[in-house]
Amino acid sequence: MLTALISGFFIGASLIIAIGAQNAFILRQGLLREHVFVLCFICALSDAILIVLGVGGFGAIISANPLLLTMTKWGGAAFLLAYAVLALRRAFNPHSLEAATTNSTSLAAAIATCLALTFLNPHVYLDTVILLGGVSVQFGEENRFAFGIGAVLASFVWFFSLGYGARLLQPLFAKPMSWRILDFTIAVIMTAIALSLIVN
Repeated sequence: MLTALISGFFIGASLIIAIGAQNAFILRQGLLREHVFVLCFICALSDAILIVLGVGGFGAIISANPLLLTMTKWGGAAFLLAYAVLALRRAFNPHSLEAATTNSTSLAAAIATCLALTFLNPHVYLDTVILLGGVSVQFGEENRFAFGIGAVLASFVWFFSLGYGARLLQPLFAKPMSWRILDFTIAVIMTAIALSLIVN
């Protein structure tokens, strides 16, 4: 059981820590110190729900439904491209950069964006439901839920570390150029993920 728990933690961490839409959003909000706890909790809880579904066998159902996979792919790609455009606008608009440190995003808007970046991104389902769900099978009925718990713990540790650890970078992001680079990087990441969904 302990082996399954540890394996779940490290395999889950290896998938979650990869640069993606959720991580870029949480990093930005952590730097702005806006709604950090709520957003980190939403990301981690969302991952936990999807991991439990995957470990429980739901991944096989999703992978067997081509229509659902296609709808998720194109919807997710469209949203990620739209978010990339918004990030580019922030990067090339000095006024937006100045406002980023003074004007707060409403909690409702931040939650809506967080949920969209989570559930409209097919990679989230691939990593949590299908991949982790598939790997959990090798631990058998007795230990696969211990594997899932390990993966859930990895998600909570990662998102809260990222959200609150971003504050250590605060002096660097006192400069507008740093925000330009961050938002441009976010735009590139979102575009790359969207294109990978379309191509694959």
